[in-house]
Amino acid sequence: MARYEKGHKDETRRHILDVASTQFRESGIAAVGLAGIMSEAGLTNGAFYTHFASKEELVREMLSEALNRREERHKANVENGVALEATIRDYLSTRHRDHAGAGCPTAALVAEIARHPKATREAFTGKMSDLIALMAEQIRQGSAEERRHKAIAIYAIMVGALQLSRAVNDRRLSDEILENAVKTAIAIANER
Repeated sequence: MARYEKGHKDETRRHILDVASTQFRESGIAAVGLAGIMSEAGLTNGAFYTHFASKEELVREMLSEALNRREERHKANVENGVALEATIRDYLSTRHRDHAGAGCPTAALVAEIARHPKATREAFTGKMSDLIALMAEQIRQGSAEERRHKAIAIYAIMVGALQLSRAVNDRRLSDEILENAVKTAIAIANER
């Protein structure tokens, strides 16, 4: 029996998560099977259960990892004084629209997450609350409650607009959706 270097199991698990994350965001959770994930990862189907108990566990971990990375980027923006407007423009960019596999898991998967078990939705909900709190920190006008309300509305606009811009087959309309969502989200952030 071959022995692997220390850390090999963790690296393999990380690789499976990365492959699954990209495939889920590009094609949807329901459309992606374990066989496709493992094949893309260069592993056998049987190796999956060495790392995860089920596809649902993989989905939960993928969501947590992807949303943790998004949260870390957002925290860095807050710490570096990056304005909320820059965050909004980056999120609602044509680059983000055109690269779902590397983009926000919320916009790519939110409709499916609503149909997943309670534990998956709870993990998602906790991360959404964290992201909303970070956005509220970037809003300068209003009480803490008012800033939170604005952050919720802005995030909902961002996610919904990104989804719509990806769904339509008219490039000009898709661009208009993004542009108008940027203007509206920024207007909400700057309301007094």
